[in-house]
Amino acid sequence: MEPHTQTDDTAQSRRVFESQLRECYGRVVYSHKTHEKCADILLSRFSRIKLAQILLSALTTAGCLAALTGLGATGTAVALVLSTMLLVLNAYAKNYDLGQLAQKHREAAADLWFVREKYLSLITDLAMGEKPLEKLQLDRDELLKKLHGIYSGAPSTTFEAYRKAQEALKQLEDLTFADEEIDAFLPKALRRSVPPAGPTRVAATTPESASPDRR
Repeated sequence: MEPHTQTDDTAQSRRVFESQLRECYGRVVYSHKTHEKCADILLSRFSRIKLAQILLSALTTAGCLAALTGLGATGTAVALVLSTMLLVLNAYAKNYDLGQLAQKHREAAADLWFVREKYLSLITDLAMGEKPLEKLQLDRDELLKKLHGIYSGAPSTTFEAYRKAQEALKQLEDLTFADEEIDAFLPKALRRSVPPAGPTRVAATTPESASPDRR
């Protein structure tokens, strides 16, 4: 990317820059969560396939034993059907390594999490106004390069995973925390929702208690 020179560092320029950062941040948030959901879906499917393989293997063995012990054509037919189903399932599991594919989605999600947090830090730096706009642009360009590398090596996501990510982010609010939730992890001195200290209560005095005992 070309270096940024003579940047017009004005309030309007910063608003435009912030709009772009917010768009990029939102897309990365969705991509990160979608890859996580892809991994979850694949691992669930992988577990079901492994369970089906075990069951079919056991049933096929039982069918063969039944054929050998006198059930004849019925046992042979059952064993043949079950063994065919197991063969198809084994071929599918061999051609589509769901466990390895899920791991790739996990790795992509981990890389995207880092970029997501960097975008959040960049938006924070912009809001604080401590860094010049040109420096922030350079940081943004580096993030875009890193993001391109992640997307180039990441496996494709599915619409089902995107829907689950949308539900998690919009309805379950996976990335939204109330002040009370964050305060639960912080010491009291750093909490925001600590109720203010009430006024100091002073014991009421009466004329009798204020005056000395005259007896």
